[in-house]
Amino acid sequence: MPNHRLHAYSPTSTPQRLASSQVRGAAVEWPTMALWLAVVGSWVLVLATARHMPVWLHFAALTVLATWYMSLQHELLHGHPTRLDGVNRLMGLLPIALWYPYDLYKAHHLTHHQDQHLTEPGVDPESNYRHAAHLRPRWKLALVTSQRTVAGRLLLGPGLTVVHLTADVAWAIRRADARRLWIWAQHLTLAGALLVAVEYATAVSAWEYAAASYFGMGLGMLRSLYEHRPAALPAHRIVINEAALPWRLLYLNNNYHAVHHTHPGLPWYRIPSYYRADRTGYLERNGSFLLQGYVWLLRKHLWRPIDSPFFH
Repeated sequence: MPNHRLHAYSPTSTPQRLASSQVRGAAVEWPTMALWLAVVGSWVLVLATARHMPVWLHFAALTVLATWYMSLQHELLHGHPTRLDGVNRLMGLLPIALWYPYDLYKAHHLTHHQDQHLTEPGVDPESNYRHAAHLRPRWKLALVTSQRTVAGRLLLGPGLTVVHLTADVAWAIRRADARRLWIWAQHLTLAGALLVAVEYATAVSAWEYAAASYFGMGLGMLRSLYEHRPAALPAHRIVINEAALPWRLLYLNNNYHAVHHTHPGLPWYRIPSYYRADRTGYLERNGSFLLQGYVWLLRKHLWRPIDSPFFH
């Protein structure tokens, strides 16, 4: 696994980072455990009752649940809701969101948490930016630029992610990377079994489920459209998005992204209180990188890029 220790933004202006053991009192975080039961239970209920719903309704429900589950997987990989990584991993392996292997997501995301390299292409695996030399020919520039818009993120972003994931499988095969191949073998087996079960035991077809998961990934990618930006100071690269309650619940308060990067061990339900207690301080430290919700993004940047895809 990559080294995922976080580096302080500044020794004088940043609050002390808190490890999971410092922010959790109980051995089991019951709010997160209840959330896991709610997400998985809702997913089972939608699949079980899909035949009694209009297609658009269960499709929309499965899309939102895929996004919500990916937000939950983010909590699990950060050491919630138990202190046992094996238990948390088992809770995240179920491929409700279908496309992204949990173990690969964990490895990429913990590498992303090396804050001094945020947004750097080739270093931060979750960077949305590219070096200018890598954006030729023009079609590649147009494709990457589309990912700086809401529409491109929702509609094309998941497809590009699937292409990258397919390339990761090919890379693992070429390198005979046993660990990576095991991750993919396990994930593809689980995902295949899930699609077979959906196809033959529910009123939802496997193709419909895959499509709902595709758009669920896109909805999740809306959160990350502009949660980081290139800046001279790492602290100025991390957004605070003061989103409305439904969005905060969907993304499990990860919209307060500067709080999460400051205290990566903080559980989702405690993030808002930390932000309210020091709103001015967080905005001072992140260079006032502030957004007023995701509806604002939808309204202003549905088709218009929010910034340049070039890293600078």
